[in-house]
Amino acid sequence: MANLRELRDRIRSVNSTKKITKAQELIATSRITKAQARVEASHPYAHEVQNVMERLAAASSLDHPMLRERENGKVAAVLVVSSDRGMCGGYNHNVFKKAAELEKLLEEKGYEVVRYVTGGKGVGYYGFRGEKVAGAWTGFSQDPTWESTHNVRRHLIDGFTAGSQGTVKNREGLNLEPGQETIRGFDQLHVVYTEFESMLTQTARAHQVLPIEPVYEDEQLDFSEGMLSKPETSSEITADLDFEPDAETLMDALLPQYVSRTIFAMLLEASASESASRRNAMKSATDNAEALVKDLSRVANQARQAQITQEITEIVGGAGALAESGESD
Repeated sequence: MANLRELRDRIRSVNSTKKITKAQELIATSRITKAQARVEASHPYAHEVQNVMERLAAASSLDHPMLRERENGKVAAVLVVSSDRGMCGGYNHNVFKKAAELEKLLEEKGYEVVRYVTGGKGVGYYGFRGEKVAGAWTGFSQDPTWESTHNVRRHLIDGFTAGSQGTVKNREGLNLEPGQETIRGFDQLHVVYTEFESMLTQTARAHQVLPIEPVYEDEQLDFSEGMLSKPETSSEITADLDFEPDAETLMDALLPQYVSRTIFAMLLEASASESASRRNAMKSATDNAEALVKDLSRVANQARQAQITQEITEIVGGAGALAESGESD
């Protein structure tokens, strides 16, 4: 009887867990749709910014601090984009693994790595291991907005602009050590995030955001993946445009906006990937719970049948013993 009671208690417990994982699966599924819609909604603005930057790149020399690799660069910043919550399978593990590989590569090249983190899981991961984090932001991994991520994007751009010889003031929302008011600048900016490929596939990526690497390909401008390109020659007929103010001044003003949009797009991708990963993990947990309930129910039925069989055997045996003793008369 004790064994049967334990099995029934386990079945009730697993069923309760299954309700939670099923609810999480449904919530994550609805958030994936919203995240994908936000990514799509950001495309028109990104497309227009790209068109403007293409025209500016064709009319300017591309001699801008954000486009040049700095000589004697010493410090490289790495932004690790993690989630605020768990229950999302290997989402965070893959990001941390990719970040470790990138940091090792940068250190081998002679760079000092400055680590930034978004998401509570990243803060906890590095804090538990005693690894230093220059700054962290939390609270928006599942629903990043332009306003909530402003300080992240502005701080990273300011840090690159200041360079390794300069410092950056603390911005609101940035978690620093007590009493720390400034952070050292850096010469490179890399972002480790998760790219949403499909509902079943999300891949951790490491991407250099600053300095932007010019790419010349097929004599066409290419601003994809945050990389500028400028053709040496072009056979296409293009409009002769005059810029007011001049192209160099506009490039100087718009490049920070372009970089900011690139970082925000990565945060949106990470948000969709987090929801997809959580949906897959919760669906797997729900399926496993259903399978476990079936197995436990089968074992419980077997135990109950064995108990009934034993009781019947005891009754029959007792009746037979009474018959043999003659007491049944």
